[in-house]
Amino acid sequence: MINKLEIRDIAEDFLVNSDTFLVDVIIRPGNIIIVEVDSQEGVSLEDCIKLSKHIESKLDRDAEDFELEVGSAGVTSPFKITRQYEVNIGNEVEVLTKGGQKTTGVLKSCDDSAFTVTITKMEKPEGAKRKVAVEEDLSFKYDEVKYTKYLIRFK
Repeated sequence: MINKLEIRDIAEDFLVNSDTFLVDVIIRPGNIIIVEVDSQEGVSLEDCIKLSKHIESKLDRDAEDFELEVGSAGVTSPFKITRQYEVNIGNEVEVLTKGGQKTTGVLKSCDDSAFTVTITKMEKPEGAKRKVAVEEDLSFKYDEVKYTKYLIRFK
């Protein structure tokens, strides 16, 4: 049986001095290994090929056959690790809480337990005739969120 922790260690050792970081390792039935990586500058095909060759060089196909897929976590995929939040600070994100509340705003900050999103909402000040845009910071704990993902807008 292919060991997920072994694959994780092999990938992290290879990526230790690069801008690319490991997001997830998935082992599916039939020994299908999926390695997801990400980077602040984006992940190139060359980065994926180098990592794939490195992982393959550390595994023995004669002992156990496998299929290996190395790729980017994907721009529309939900964030899985804190580092993805860090590299997306300043970007617009969509957050869905476990309670079903969907929010969109700009990712302002994050730490090991929570993150903050700045939303813009329209409010009518007392005595005013028109609504004005008001910014508000909302904080979310990671365990309260179903997903957070980068929001793509075509304007």
